[in-house]
Amino acid sequence: MSNVDKPTALEPYKIDVPQDALDDLKDRLRKTRFFDDLDNEEEYYGISTAYLRPLVEYWADGFDWRAQETRLNSHNQHKVEVDGTPVHFVYERGTGPNAIPLVVLHGWPWPGEFSYGLIGPLTDPAAHGGDPSDSFDVIVPDLPGFAWSTPVARGDLNYWKIADIIHELMTEVLGYEKYAVAGSDYGALVTSALGHKYADSIIGLHYGHDLPPGQFAGERFWDLTDGAKIPEDASPELRAGLENLVGTYVSHVAVHMLDASTLTHGLNDSPIGMLAWLLRRWKKWSDKRGDFEADFPRDFILTQATVFWLTQSIGSSIRMYRNAVRYPWVPSHNREPVVEPPAGFTFLLGDAYPPGIDTVEERIAAFENGPTRSSFNVVNVNAHLKGGHFVHYENPEAFTSDLRATFRALR
Repeated sequence: MSNVDKPTALEPYKIDVPQDALDDLKDRLRKTRFFDDLDNEEEYYGISTAYLRPLVEYWADGFDWRAQETRLNSHNQHKVEVDGTPVHFVYERGTGPNAIPLVVLHGWPWPGEFSYGLIGPLTDPAAHGGDPSDSFDVIVPDLPGFAWSTPVARGDLNYWKIADIIHELMTEVLGYEKYAVAGSDYGALVTSALGHKYADSIIGLHYGHDLPPGQFAGERFWDLTDGAKIPEDASPELRAGLENLVGTYVSHVAVHMLDASTLTHGLNDSPIGMLAWLLRRWKKWSDKRGDFEADFPRDFILTQATVFWLTQSIGSSIRMYRNAVRYPWVPSHNREPVVEPPAGFTFLLGDAYPPGIDTVEERIAAFENGPTRSSFNVVNVNAHLKGGHFVHYENPEAFTSDLRATFRALR
């Protein structure tokens, strides 16, 4: 399915940050004015000064961006314009017979590199203990408005508008008649929008989160709980799980929805402010049973933060939330399920959602009996103990294995 003629030769792209931008970042970091974060040793109020200060000091005087830049440039990268919007992507061809073209879509705030661990096992399964016939051509873009897919010249981007861009990338730029899609978090919404509108062009889908199109709608679009209170008869375990869910995910959605630009003014001008906002999500959303410092090394964390800083993409990425409301998704048809292509799912139990789930069986049952199940043409569902919200990064082995299983019957 991947053996098609490409319409144009793709120019290679290399990241090459001007030195004055790095010098400016270090200067700002060295001038950080830390605040007296009283009584926050356990981070009751959010990321603490005690946790943040050594990371900022290392960012200023120990972190080697050039080494990370060289590492990032080891991947086969390209940057094109699709309808005037820049799209940066890593593109690696599969080594096995009949490789399926697969675009892998990330979430917020975890752009392309969070998915790079999938590339080797998916393109060259034989080199990673797999079957050569499970090979994929893998395309990992930064979603427009994120990271190197900047600067954007339009302020209206959201998941369904990005879906149009990704479809054109796959069909017009890369020349595939049909392709597969994998996505998680905000990328799962893009995946669903693609599966709804472009089902005839899609071989199949694989998700890390079950998000059908139409998310962020209704009167309380800014409230993930939709105003629901914890039931009075909730068990202690369920109550704790619901409280953790709210503490994990509610704040950023409300602020991004209601005050996106107000927040961005601070984050776009202050690297420590931006780092604190991002770090809170990375730390809080990661595996609740894991070791954050071990699983997210500081050089990896600061590479992601530096990319956000250098590309000034924190604001355009945050804007995606409110734009789902300002420019609501409109169905292209009324067929059911709303997302028609065959779909597989990988769920990780270290996520805060859904609350009160302790076993693989319970997680699968929660989906099978839940409100989103009917939106998809489900062909494969699995769950795993290891990993939190960042599915592609925290458990690439599970995601790869499940994705292979999803597409094995679709080749």
